[in-house]
Amino acid sequence: MHGRRPTIASLRGVVAAAHPLAAQAGARLLADGGNAFDAAAATAAALNVVEPYMSGLAGQGLATCWVAAERRIRVLDFVPPVPSRFPVERFTRREELARGPLSVGLPGNLAGWTELVRAYGRKPLTEALRPATDLARDGFPLVEFNVDEMNEHAPQIARYPWGGELTRTYMGGASRVEPGRVLRQPELARTLELIAAEGPRALYGGALGKAIVAHLESLGGCLTMADLEAFVPRWREPIAVAYRGRTVHVPPPPCEGFQFLLTLRVLESFDLGRLEHNGVDHLDTVYRVIRLAAGVRIAHNNPSPEKLAGLLCDEHVAELAARVRDGRPVVGPTEQWMEPPAGGEDPGHTTSFSIGDDEGNLVCVTQSLGSPFGSGVVVPGTGLTLNNFLYWSEVTPRSPNRTRAGAELPICMSPSLSTLDGRPVLALGTPGSYGILQTQAQALVHYLDFGLPLQAAIEEPRARLWDGRSVHAEGRLPAATIAALRQRGHDIEAVAPWTMRVGGIQAVAVDPATGVMTGAADPRRDGYAVAL
Repeated sequence: MHGRRPTIASLRGVVAAAHPLAAQAGARLLADGGNAFDAAAATAAALNVVEPYMSGLAGQGLATCWVAAERRIRVLDFVPPVPSRFPVERFTRREELARGPLSVGLPGNLAGWTELVRAYGRKPLTEALRPATDLARDGFPLVEFNVDEMNEHAPQIARYPWGGELTRTYMGGASRVEPGRVLRQPELARTLELIAAEGPRALYGGALGKAIVAHLESLGGCLTMADLEAFVPRWREPIAVAYRGRTVHVPPPPCEGFQFLLTLRVLESFDLGRLEHNGVDHLDTVYRVIRLAAGVRIAHNNPSPEKLAGLLCDEHVAELAARVRDGRPVVGPTEQWMEPPAGGEDPGHTTSFSIGDDEGNLVCVTQSLGSPFGSGVVVPGTGLTLNNFLYWSEVTPRSPNRTRAGAELPICMSPSLSTLDGRPVLALGTPGSYGILQTQAQALVHYLDFGLPLQAAIEEPRARLWDGRSVHAEGRLPAATIAALRQRGHDIEAVAPWTMRVGGIQAVAVDPATGVMTGAADPRRDGYAVAL
């Protein structure tokens, strides 16, 4: 009503995802007697089809889950280690791993989807994969966001010696696509059918894995069958902090979500709700805290439990809050220890979705290929685009965080789940590379500090902070506010009114008193919430 999206609410189940067909795929599993874990696998696999530039079964990801039967939160980590033969010594700059066979990390998503269904689902994996298989075989019409992403990135990849396969698979060999074109992916459909018949072993030791390794070897890549066969997703305990009466949980290190938690811990020191909403004091405080927390994450990457406890302790939080209050400009990195790519463009292409069911389960998944279309390498005959997660490794020789072959890969995804009095009340996640750790905090401030409805909180203007003092703010903020923030030391620029640079949040809230689930989806992407 009144020019805004309607509230999507249900007692039976809600799926909020970055594409309506993917949300429908998850809802289909719920309607057929599955639960949130089955629906998560179905939604994830469908996103492989309808957002092939964002995520896929050859990507990596994390899930934060409220398991109703066990009354606890668990994290499933399906980010594999760095390949055992990764030649880190060959690189000095991150940009050298932007594309191509040596940027490819191990596929983790399929193992993650399978484990969610195995551990807590009601349906076999074959049923969870069926909606995606149907979409791949029958095709779906491209809409504006599909067209924009494909026309921007596929021609760039086509310039590489190995880029023609991607153009053939998604563009039909053309240099451009138009809205309404039906994209059919018969090779991907056959791949999904193979997995349905043989299970994940088809990838982690079978014919599909052998095809991936052989193709990468022919191009000079470093993945091995031994790497694939050794990978197993891991259940982990979340880390958490209190914020405005809730407890916010995210995956533990090597996930870098502790930056998000540290941001919340410091913001808890400020009574933001008494400030003018989207006013100078509100935004200045949030931006300063985000930049300080990013600097802590970069300086103390992948901390031990003891070190992490120290970073989140009252004394350290008080020091950071004092620095926020002192008025001096905060200058520092937000990405990695190294300098970001020239031009400040963020190559991170990721997707996140949230699901609630009538059993009380709540699941938030964030998964990715890394950059748009990942490495740009498509394995012939499979319909699979491979990730470029090694671009998120640290190869600068002088960096204290330099990556080692076989080591855990720190990653900036941060699917979150909040509880109130020990009961789940919110699943919220976003894409956006290192901006994930910034934009989730901004949305929670709108939702919890200023009391906006969940959909409205997601739609409020957000900003993306970059290294130094740089800030890109959505252009819906008043020019006077931008000017005042510049006076306070932010090198702030108003960009488009709505931009994917500030993420694409998909969330489900639960009223613990009534059990009503409310879904909210980000209009910065093709986000939709579907309710039963």
